[in-house]
Amino acid sequence: MGPLVIGVDSSTQSTKALVVDSESGQVVAHGQAAHAVSTGGRRESDPEQWWEALGTALAACGAPAREAAAVAVGAQQHGLVTLDADGRPVRPALLWNDVRSAAQRDRLVAELGGPKGWAERTGSVPAASFTATKWAWLTEQEPDSAAATAAVRLPHDYLTERLTGTAVTDRGDASGTGWWDAATEAYDAATLERIGLSPDLLPRVVRPGEAAGTVRGDDLPVPHGALVAAGTGDNMAAALGLGLEPGQPVLSLGTSGTVYAVSRHRPADPTGIVAGFADARGDWLPLACTLNCTQAVDRIAALLGRYREEVRPGGSAVVLPFLDGERTPDLPNASGVVHGLRHDTTPGQVLQAAYDGAVHALLTAMAEVSGPDADPDAPLLLIGGGAQGAAWRETVRRLSGRAVQVPRAQELVALGAAAQAAGLLLEEDPAAVARRWNTADGRAYEPVERDAATLERIGALLADAGALLRRA
Repeated sequence: MGPLVIGVDSSTQSTKALVVDSESGQVVAHGQAAHAVSTGGRRESDPEQWWEALGTALAACGAPAREAAAVAVGAQQHGLVTLDADGRPVRPALLWNDVRSAAQRDRLVAELGGPKGWAERTGSVPAASFTATKWAWLTEQEPDSAAATAAVRLPHDYLTERLTGTAVTDRGDASGTGWWDAATEAYDAATLERIGLSPDLLPRVVRPGEAAGTVRGDDLPVPHGALVAAGTGDNMAAALGLGLEPGQPVLSLGTSGTVYAVSRHRPADPTGIVAGFADARGDWLPLACTLNCTQAVDRIAALLGRYREEVRPGGSAVVLPFLDGERTPDLPNASGVVHGLRHDTTPGQVLQAAYDGAVHALLTAMAEVSGPDADPDAPLLLIGGGAQGAAWRETVRRLSGRAVQVPRAQELVALGAAAQAAGLLLEEDPAAVARRWNTADGRAYEPVERDAATLERIGALLADAGALLRRA
């Protein structure tokens, strides 16, 4: 057994901690603690509870956590953490899914070069989830809070700083702020000036493989002086956790659907479909997101009075399950559509059509993410809660015509953070560490003939109903 390392996943709803053997990847202990998130049009959370949850999760790991030699934190992207001069939160953090800054986003895109200018400069056309738009909203809606802010952090920055006493971030998470220049890999002065944010309030961006510091104090059940890696955003940590090689596509089937792949080429998509994120190693992580995935299909199953796996083949129904609008395709005001019903259409066929509509959007996003590094023969890696369902897996196989692999490893964000900690400790590439751990291994499913007829039926409805969907 090698030295033990800790990987942390601080997500929207909870904090999870894994203690992992750095040589084998064996998880020797784990712990979890929940967070509270506000509702009613706001998506906010008190950063202090993240710290408390981290302590609770590590305490649940018991003796192995107290023997760890290194730790790293992966956390939800885009969140805005504002701290006062004493390092305490000025107000609850604005989370990634708080989109009250949509008006500020529209104005910033228009005033700073349009979509093309943003894509060339930062790699992404910002969505209302991006941190820069949240700061712009805060300065306009809560100027007293902005004035009281002495430091601005992302969620993983906040926890890393609490661990080490050092204000740092990494290129992966920084690339989702909107104020990090992807071409120069430095903070973008023009964006910061436009939103009224001094670079002095931001943490230093450490390089891949550089330590954030060491554990200080005795607030947590981890060794004083243990190495602390830079940490990163959750999508970047999951990519590390899978040990991705360039061109290997990943479909994450959660409440929303996410498609990404590691690339050696910096993306710059002016349509805004692909976010041109950096990864945690020195490469890039082009990523596209669909809003409607497992939760939307489960809702349609509930409306039909059916269990989520009770699908039936055949029929002419087409379902576009855009229950919360949609991001890919870009239809923010859309609602769900059911088309092509006949007397002999069964509930199971309608439910299968909902899966088809959601997977069609995911595969459209995947086509946009695929670039010069794409490997058309690589199996699609399915992760997230939906990956455990046969209906999701078989729909992806049928509509993609590609092999599918479902990794056995769970908690990939925490595993990726653990691989980052192990890479720092052992002076290795963290993705190579994860590959040694065989984290992507799992059951493989051979390709089947691609269902072109269903894809054409969905595409035709999208084209015919485009105007209706945009004003719905």
